[in-house]
Amino acid sequence: MAAPTVRVAYGAMPLPSLTLAALAGATMGTTWSARMALPAGCRDDAARHAIQAALDEVVAQMSTWESVSDITRFNQSATGWLALPDGFFHVLRHALALAKDSSGAYDPTVGPLVNAWGFGPHQRAFEPPSPTAIDAARARCGWQRVQLDTARQAAYQPGGAYLDLSSIAKGYGVDRAALALDALGITQYLVEVGGELRARGMRPDGQPWRVAIEVPDASDNHALALPLQDHSIATSGDYRRHAGSGDARYAHTIDPRTGQPVRNNVASVSVLHRECMQADALATVLTVLGEADGLAYARRHGLAALFILRDAHDYRVVATPAFQTLTQTQAQTQTPRQAQTLAR
Repeated sequence: MAAPTVRVAYGAMPLPSLTLAALAGATMGTTWSARMALPAGCRDDAARHAIQAALDEVVAQMSTWESVSDITRFNQSATGWLALPDGFFHVLRHALALAKDSSGAYDPTVGPLVNAWGFGPHQRAFEPPSPTAIDAARARCGWQRVQLDTARQAAYQPGGAYLDLSSIAKGYGVDRAALALDALGITQYLVEVGGELRARGMRPDGQPWRVAIEVPDASDNHALALPLQDHSIATSGDYRRHAGSGDARYAHTIDPRTGQPVRNNVASVSVLHRECMQADALATVLTVLGEADGLAYARRHGLAALFILRDAHDYRVVATPAFQTLTQTQAQTQTPRQAQTLAR
C-alpha cells in the first residue's frame, strides 16, 4: 500500500457546544485516525467501533497478509470459479476496469512480482530476483486472465493467479470507514488510513479540513497545503518504502508491464477524488506511467492530480488543470487570509 505522504492540519476547533472526538487505531500494517464532531447521543466509542469494524472487514476480505482472508483463499485455490463477498468483488471489478483502461499499467494480478521483489507478505532481506525468477512471476500475471461473473458475484481463478489489491484496498477502507460514520449520523469528519484521507463537511469552526502534501524526501517539509471538503486524497510515493540503496535502490511500486520496480522521475503523485478507493488506485497508475504519459492520462480523464517530480538537483511540482480548479474552488470557502496562504 502506498506510503503516507499527506499530513493533516487540523487547526483550532473552538466550539465547546459540540462534542469533538479524536480517535485512532491500527489496521493494514499501519494506523488509522479520525477527527469528527459527534451529534447528540452519539458516543466516541460507537464511532471508534464502527471505524474499526469497517476496516477489519476489509482486512478479512483483501489482505494477503492474512492466511484465512478471502483473497488468500482465491490465491491458493485451484482453477475454477469462486464466489466473492460484496466488498472484494466491488474492489476487484474496479481494479480490472482500471487495468484495461490503463493498458496494463495497473494490474491487480501483479502479486507474484511484488513477492519476487520482496515487498509481499513474506518479506526478506533485499536481494534482486534473478531474471529467471522475474520471468516465472510474470508468467503468472496478467489481468486478462481473471474473469468476473457479475450475476453470480464470482471471479475465475485461471490457475496460479495471485491477486494483490494493496494499491486500492486501503483507499476502499477509508471509504468504508467514512460510510460507517455516515451511518451514525456524523456529518463532519476527516478520516485517515496510512496517509489516505477522506473528508466530509466542514470543521466545527466553519472552515474546511486542511491537509498538507509533503515534499517526498522524509524532511517533513510541505509542498502544498490545501483544503479538503467532501473529497478524498491519496498519494503514491517511493521515498518511504523501498529496498536497496544508491544506484541499487528500488521503489516498492512494480511496473506490471516490465516486471521491474518503477524507475522514473516521479517522486510522488497525489490524486483528489470523491472516492478514496479511486484516488488510491489512480495515484499508483500515474506513478507507473511516469511524467509524460501520467500527465497525459490524467488530463485526458480530467483527474485532479499533483505530481512532484525529481529534477537533477531539486523537485518540480506540476498540477493538472482539474487539480488547480478543484483546489481553487475549495479555497473559496477559506477566509481571505487562508486563501492567500494557499495560493503561495
